[in-house]
Amino acid sequence: MKRSLSRAGAAAMIAWAASATPAAHAQAYPVKPIRIIVPVAAGGNLDIVARAIAAPMSETFGQQVIVEARPGASSLVGTQFVAKSPADGYTLLKIANTFATVPSLLKNPGYDALKDFTGVTLTCLVPMVLVVTPTLPVRTVKDLITLAKARPGQIAYGATGAGSTGHIAAELLGMQAGIKMLHVPYKGNSATIIDVIAGNVQLMFDQVSSGKPYIDAGRLRALGVTSLTRSPLFPNVPTIDESGLKGYEEITFNGLMAPAGTPREALTRIQTEVTRITRLPELRKRYLERGIELAASNSPEEFTAYIKTEFDKKAKLARETNIRID
Repeated sequence: MKRSLSRAGAAAMIAWAASATPAAHAQAYPVKPIRIIVPVAAGGNLDIVARAIAAPMSETFGQQVIVEARPGASSLVGTQFVAKSPADGYTLLKIANTFATVPSLLKNPGYDALKDFTGVTLTCLVPMVLVVTPTLPVRTVKDLITLAKARPGQIAYGATGAGSTGHIAAELLGMQAGIKMLHVPYKGNSATIIDVIAGNVQLMFDQVSSGKPYIDAGRLRALGVTSLTRSPLFPNVPTIDESGLKGYEEITFNGLMAPAGTPREALTRIQTEVTRITRLPELRKRYLERGIELAASNSPEEFTAYIKTEFDKKAKLARETNIRID
């Protein structure tokens, strides 16, 4: 009888251990450092927000969360690196709009935004502002559209290359308004701003944070913001949507992606932690003052669906405007 009980007890212990092991492994994540790959040069919104969430995440996880810049080729270098990394939750990609845009504009980007990756979470939203040189005789978005229709192809806008957020925002405006403007590519945002101020090109779409000093000083004139709600930095500047171009929205977003096949437990753990961090009042206030709204998705699946929507939107724009990256 004792032997029978002993065997039964041993069998029960083995069964319990077998059933508990997967849960134990899931709860143990992470057991080593996590890398967030930023596919652009350090110092921009992608890098800044990645570092803002990495520090508190490290404290919660008890593992170092490392932000690593791998810039190059319109974000392709870092993006391709993560696409080929193990799907174990320890290598993440920090993305912006170009992640969903480039595959529609480039013949062979070296990654499939929908098949090679899975969404983790949104991290922030940053509206842009449409600004013009003060010498341009327009005060509203409607004025600009009227002038552009009268001068097809003569009004030039500056943007940091094909596929950049400023380029896409201007092309989307042109498509929805039925106007044609001339794209003048620049190597950097600063050079673009200087030429708009000088009147060498007439307009550009800029981040609300970087455009604010020039707008406040009267060196640039703001016509509208690209979000569906007004920016706290420019409460008196209407949205392009409310200026008559209904449905217009082209907001810069940042988020985290992981290689396809990454365990959902890891994705959920990261998404839950990012949600907590982006709701910290002091952190939110600090970034809102820069025009950056910290935000997280409700689930990894929600962010995956968001990327799909962005991908489809940019694919349609590429088809209808025939814009390409050579």
